[in-house]
Amino acid sequence: MEDALIQLLITWGYHGMFISAFVAGSVLPFASEVVLAGLMALDLNPIGLLVTATLGNTLGGMTCYYIGHLGKIVWIEKYLHIKREKLEKTQRFLQGKGSFMAFFAFVPILGSAITVTLGLMRGNPWITCFSMMLGKALRYYLLIQALLAMA
Repeated sequence: MEDALIQLLITWGYHGMFISAFVAGSVLPFASEVVLAGLMALDLNPIGLLVTATLGNTLGGMTCYYIGHLGKIVWIEKYLHIKREKLEKTQRFLQGKGSFMAFFAFVPILGSAITVTLGLMRGNPWITCFSMMLGKALRYYLLIQALLAMA
């Protein structure tokens, strides 16, 4: 099923890249890297893919921030599968570091906890979004460079 979805998203080009990056940036597990690699193999513009993937992944991450901002721990545990203990541990880690820590939102598993916790802590949404976008852009840039080097 996931393979068919990945193939469908690849046929959608940049739109498919945006959707896959959005889903991967939210709380749903999805490998937008596979879609990126497929689109790179089709010779789509790397800069266009970088922009599309970064925007989609950042918006997906900001949905996590917004869910955290709602402050419903029960929802976070039920729908995002992030346990209260992990949120509390992440909150202790983020204390005093601020919204710039959203840069690390690209880190698997930990990234969702960071963005949700920043929402819970009412971190500055503009700094959170900008920092997150930088981290995600760097990650996709490095991935694109690796794919170009392998070609």
